[in-house]
Amino acid sequence: MSNTIENTKAAIAAGEISLLDVVNDCIKKIESSASNSFIETFAQDAIDQVSNIEIKIKNGSAGKLAGLVIGLKDNICYKNHKVSAASKILENFESLFDATVTKRLIAEDAIIIGRLNCDEFAMGSANENSIYGPTKNPLDLDRVPGGSSGGSAAAVAEGLCHAALGTDTGGSVRQPASFCGVIGFKPTYGRISRHGIIAYGSSFDQVGIFAKNVADTALIAEVISGQDQYDATSSSNAVPAYSQILESDKKYKIAYFKDALEHEIIDSEISQAIKAQIERLEKAGHTLTPIEFAYTDYMVPTYYVLTTAEASSNLARYDGVHYGHRSEDASDTETTYVESRTEGFGLEVKRRIMTGTFVLSSGYYDAYYSKAQKVRKIITEETEKILNEFDFILSPTTPEVAFKHGEKSDDPIKMYLSDIFTVHANLTGVPAISVPLGNHSSNMPMSMQFSTKKFNEASLFSIAELAMN
Repeated sequence: MSNTIENTKAAIAAGEISLLDVVNDCIKKIESSASNSFIETFAQDAIDQVSNIEIKIKNGSAGKLAGLVIGLKDNICYKNHKVSAASKILENFESLFDATVTKRLIAEDAIIIGRLNCDEFAMGSANENSIYGPTKNPLDLDRVPGGSSGGSAAAVAEGLCHAALGTDTGGSVRQPASFCGVIGFKPTYGRISRHGIIAYGSSFDQVGIFAKNVADTALIAEVISGQDQYDATSSSNAVPAYSQILESDKKYKIAYFKDALEHEIIDSEISQAIKAQIERLEKAGHTLTPIEFAYTDYMVPTYYVLTTAEASSNLARYDGVHYGHRSEDASDTETTYVESRTEGFGLEVKRRIMTGTFVLSSGYYDAYYSKAQKVRKIITEETEKILNEFDFILSPTTPEVAFKHGEKSDDPIKMYLSDIFTVHANLTGVPAISVPLGNHSSNMPMSMQFSTKKFNEASLFSIAELAMN
C-alpha cells in the first residue's frame, strides 16, 4: 500500500497485479479493522468500476488516478450516497450531487471505497464527537487519531485505502495526520473548490489530502485543484503539474518560530526532534533562521471566535423545517426548531453554535467578532512579511503526540489548544503540509509542518519530499 499511484498503475498495466485484487484487499482490511474509521464501505460500487478502469489502464487511456483507492470524509458529497457530517441531524441523508472534488476524482478514474468517520460537522480534535462512535488510532487503539478528519487519517495509516480526503478548518487534516504518522496537506484557501462540502467555517474550510508519500499527495492535489464555477471563492490561478515538478536540489531559506519550540505546551521530545531536523537541513545547505512571532497565543482565541460565528450562521439551516432531523415531539413552529436542534446536534456542536451566536449578538459583536477580524488581519500581514523574506515557515504540527481517549473530553480549552500550531495557516489562508518526523518514546508518531506563500504548493511538495528523505 506504500507504493505510489504510478507504481500501482504500471503494475496493473504489466499484468503483475489486478485492480480487482487491489480493491478486494482494501475491502477485506476494512471489514477486519478495529479502528472504526469507515462509516460505510461502497464495496459493490467499487467492484463494479474495476473492469472498465483496468481495460483503460492496459490500453493507455486511463486517468491520472487509475489504480487509486480513496476514501471521503463524511462531509464531502458523493451523488446517490449518504453523507451526514457524522451528525444525527443529517442521519440517512443522501446527496443529490457530487462535490466538485468527488467529480474530479471520478473523472480521473479514482475508486471511492467509502465514507470516513469524523467529528460532527468537523468540530473536534479527537474524532470523539461522532454519532458513529469514536475512531481509534490504528497505531494504538487506546489513543485518539486526531480530528476532525480522524477517520481519514486512521484509514490511510492502517492501509485501508491508498489516500483519503478530509477537510481542514483549523488543522483538521494536519493534526490527525501527525497523530497517525501520515502526510496531511492543506492547500491555499481557494485553491480547491468547497462546492459540495458541508460547511463549518466558510472563510477557513479547505479540502485536504492524506497519503503515505508526497508523490501521491501532489498528484491528487493536481487533479482536484482549480477554479470552479460553483464556488465563488475558488481561485482562477493556473494549477501547475505538481507531480512533475518535485525539486530536490534547490537550497531554501526557512524561518522557524523560536517561541513555538520553547512554548510551555510543547512536548520536549517533539521540540528536540524538530531542532535535530533544523540541524539536518542546515547541513544539507539550507538556511534556517529563528524568528520571533508575537501572536502565537492569540491565534487559537481568534480562530474560535471567528469559526464559531461562521458555524452559528452555517448551521442555522438545520432546523427540522428546511433541512435535517425533525423531532417527533414537535407540536408547533417553536418546538420544531428547539426540539429538532436539541436532539439533532451533539454537545460540541451546540457549544460552538452558542458561542458563535454570543459573539455575533448585539453588544458583543464589536468586543469579540470585530476585534478578532482585526487580529486576523494583523496575523495575516505579519505572516506575509515573513514569507516575503523566507521560502517557508517550519513549525511543530502538534504540541504533543496522540493522547488517550477521554483524556481531554471534559476540558474544551485543553482540546482546543491541540490546534495551537495549525490554526495559523487557516487564519492566513496559506498552504501547509504536515510530514512525519519519527517516533516519540511512547512509540507514537511526531510530525512537523511547513507553510509557504499562497498558491506556492509546488514548492511545499518539494520541501516535504526533501524532509521525508
